[in-house]
Amino acid sequence: MKKACGACRTAYALTGSIRVAAIVATSVFFLQFILSPVLSNNTLRAEKKKIILEHSDTIEGGQNERGSYKSVIGKVVFMHNTLNLRCDRATSYDRENRITLGGNIVLSNDTFEIFGDNGVYYPDTEIGELSGNVRGQLLGKSLCGTSQKAVINTSANQIWLSEGAIAWYNGHQISGDTILLHLRQSTKNVGSMMIEKIQIQGNAFYAAEDTLSQARIGYNQLGGSRMAIQLDENSEITGITVSGQAEGLYHLYGEHHDPAGINYSSGSEIRMYFREGGALYKVKVSGNPEGKHYPQRYRGDPSINLPKFTWREKENPFRQEKSLR
Repeated sequence: MKKACGACRTAYALTGSIRVAAIVATSVFFLQFILSPVLSNNTLRAEKKKIILEHSDTIEGGQNERGSYKSVIGKVVFMHNTLNLRCDRATSYDRENRITLGGNIVLSNDTFEIFGDNGVYYPDTEIGELSGNVRGQLLGKSLCGTSQKAVINTSANQIWLSEGAIAWYNGHQISGDTILLHLRQSTKNVGSMMIEKIQIQGNAFYAAEDTLSQARIGYNQLGGSRMAIQLDENSEITGITVSGQAEGLYHLYGEHHDPAGINYSSGSEIRMYFREGGALYKVKVSGNPEGKHYPQRYRGDPSINLPKFTWREKENPFRQEKSLR
């Protein structure tokens, strides 16, 4: 009789364990599936594009004017391939191929972290859109930026900042209507991303503190309609091209790095070339070029600055966390 009771107890324990395991397995599957309903018709695609929910305080679903929806609420954390997404609330609709994000949104991976107030994520294209006080930084690359909108395309390795876009990079300040960062895999550091190119569209402006002289602070400046900034393997600026009513103000130096005044130039296109370490060494102006030379005593004189110049480093939201130089 005792043996029979022991067997019963063992059978009961095993049954209980199986039930718990089944519940856990079902919950994990539900959490993984809840945010990707649009992928359920294609098993292979679903496996590749699976979104894994790592944490939320609450899960709910229902119907409204937009159809059936599922939501996760409270300290939401989920992964999609290499992208980590955090927010206060995420909602997906069965009829829509997108996830709506709200509250304290952070999109991040090993290369960047970008914050926003509102957002949408498209699983099929791996594109995230953020809006409202957007700010972000490339980890370990000293590039920080702010704007009102951002588009993060992880599959294309691109980050767009628009509406009041401005970025700071190793003492360089870049601004415009839209700033597009092109990233690529580094050939020197396996698994690491580097900035390959920066494009600016609309009201493009570049400024950098001239550090070669110990005299008053002066700023090299470049402005126009469009701008392209090229970077080397170490993500250092090697060249800048600006076009469309281009104008530039830059400090000149002699053979032995002795100050030789400040030059103003304008034309259809201006190209700046930099040596290793960021020192400007060549400027080429084309398309109805005009110029003016200021003597060294004008260094630091705000009256010669380009009309759109404003040094805005104090606006950098990450300024207190790291040095930009």
